[in-house]
Amino acid sequence: MRKSISRYLMISLLGIAAAGPLAAQSGKDTDLKNWPKGASPREVGKKVAGLFVVTPHPNFGKPTPPVRISYPEICAWYGSLTFAKVSKDKELTQKLAIRFEPLFGNEDSLVPIPDHVDHTVFGAVPFELYMQTKEARYLDMGKHFADKQWGPPEGPRVKPESHNFYAKGFTWQTRMWIDDMFMITAVQAQAYRATGDQKYIDRAANEMVMYLDSLQKPNGLFYHAPDVPYYWSRGNGWMAVGMAELLRSLPKNNPNRERIMKGYLTMMKSLLQYQAPNGTWRQLIDGEDSWSETSGTGMFAFAMITGVKEGWLTDPAYKAAARKAWLGLISYLNEKGEITEVCEGTNKKNDRQYYLDRKRITGDMHGQAPILWCATALLR
Repeated sequence: MRKSISRYLMISLLGIAAAGPLAAQSGKDTDLKNWPKGASPREVGKKVAGLFVVTPHPNFGKPTPPVRISYPEICAWYGSLTFAKVSKDKELTQKLAIRFEPLFGNEDSLVPIPDHVDHTVFGAVPFELYMQTKEARYLDMGKHFADKQWGPPEGPRVKPESHNFYAKGFTWQTRMWIDDMFMITAVQAQAYRATGDQKYIDRAANEMVMYLDSLQKPNGLFYHAPDVPYYWSRGNGWMAVGMAELLRSLPKNNPNRERIMKGYLTMMKSLLQYQAPNGTWRQLIDGEDSWSETSGTGMFAFAMITGVKEGWLTDPAYKAAARKAWLGLISYLNEKGEITEVCEGTNKKNDRQYYLDRKRITGDMHGQAPILWCATALLR
């Protein structure tokens, strides 16, 4: 238990942990509105978003200063903006817009080139700024990224398979990595929300079905790669968040909705079984000897909170698990608003010990972002 947690939050956490994820739950254990002092999504979100606003651009393992804005920062920026929206904090929105302003001017070289899923996801941020400010320049920038993702293959990153995917109606940026199903669906779903043009959400749904049919295991989880048979937490988290974000806006009459919902529900059922007593999920989801990892926990929590709020997850066990996940997650926040126990950037490796030995980082935006997503989902 983190030292910064309040006595009230500690008591609440211990009480919920004793009940177990599948036990009959009281109304208090399934309450997603009332929280111990210091644990409300409004308080936590404001602190974490406030830290983001004043944090210089990080560069995710590359030279300093950054060459381009990287995807973990994009995810935290998007989360800060959605939190500002649901909490009706216009001052925060303004600060986040001010952070963006240099990207139209003397820092325009930091804007990613939309030639890879990790770069194209950048478009989610200007789309959100457009929806909150109605300034056309944000919309124009967002559409540039969303449209390039489904345009003809171009640039040095094009591979022979890029042309094959493009010819079949998928994005040429397809890699068949589980991370993609947040990176692709986030920008396309945002394009749909900002423009109302159904082509964006339809193609994201079509892409999601291909990934589910190709990569999801019968238990609903995902190996890090076909040749790496381990259920790495954050990798699975990208899929969970991607499905939840997509389903949140996917029209009821979309022909792919039923298939995506099936994939989502199967995954949530499996995650319910693997939630640790303290509310978190582990670095290797099914490894009881594995450490509690906060970026994956935040992503699973967001997906579960969203399912409860949207009425997709009706069993009270999910509501209890969602509450326990939020309380467990924020117990890893330090006084500065930084989340601890975030797995460092991780490439695939067919070695179980490799995953157990990954560095545990404090304040990494892979972990900061999901806290903001969860705070947003709880306030929706």
